[in-house]
This record gives sequence, C-alpha cells and structure tokens, in this order.
Amino acid sequence: MAELTHMIDSEVFLAFSTYATIIVLKMMLMSPMTGYFRLTRKAFANQEDTSLTSSTEDKKKMVRVDPDVERVRRCHQNDLENIIPFVVIGLLYTLTGPDLSTALLHFRVFVGSRLCHTVAYVLPLPQPSRALAFLTGLVTTSSMAYRVLITALYL
Repeated sequence: MAELTHMIDSEVFLAFSTYATIIVLKMMLMSPMTGYFRLTRKAFANQEDTSLTSSTEDKKKMVRVDPDVERVRRCHQNDLENIIPFVVIGLLYTLTGPDLSTALLHFRVFVGSRLCHTVAYVLPLPQPSRALAFLTGLVTTSSMAYRVLITALYL
C-alpha cells in the first residue's frame, strides 16, 4: 500500500493526471460542439430532436446528415479512439517509474497533437496536417506502451 501512496504522490503521476484531465475535458467538449453544429445547421439525427418546429414537413427536413456536423462527430470519434488508449497506457507508463522530463515530453506532445488534430479536423486544414497530428499522438502513445512492455519483460 505504501508503494501505491508513493506513486500517487510522485511528480510523474501528478503530471499525468493534469494532462490526462486536460485532454479528457477537450474530448468531452466535443459533444456540446456537435450539439452547437446541429442547432446552427438545423441538422438533427432524430425526429424528436426537432420539437421546436411545429410543422411536420419542417421536422422531416431537419432530420438529415450535414457535412459540418459529421466532421465534428468524426473528430469526436477519433478522440475516443485515441484518448482512451492514452489514458490507460499513460497510467501504466507512470507505474514504470519514468524520468519526469521524459514523461512530461510524452504527455505534452500527445496533448498538443490532439489539440492540433481537432483544429485541423474541424476547420478543416489541408492534409497532411491532420494526419501528422494523428501520427504524432499515435507514436507518443506507442512509445509509452513500448516502455511498459520492456519494463514488464525485465521484471
């Protein structure tokens, strides 16, 4: 139990907690952003979402797919596919006792890459900006996973 308390008090774990919280909050903000795009584009997924309109014909027109709404939804989906593995692997990575500066580099690069990815996806910026941001985050998470595996192999 003392080891767990020591790990929670470590600077690496505190840094991870901070950066993981930042990126999870960013991911959570994608839902309201999707809602905003749905409202401003009047493009809803379900008939009941159009309750502010009285005409049945208007309601039918509002249940549609909008490219801008779909772009934000896909960005959110990409966050789910990348941020959840980062949080899980990052937590395991903190247990390997990495150097603080190396851990901070991993955490900051990942968070920066996801922020850049969101900007590149939502605006949209020309490729390869989004692809580079995605790959940077993927390589960062893979680097932490490699450290976890190598540490486990040498136990």
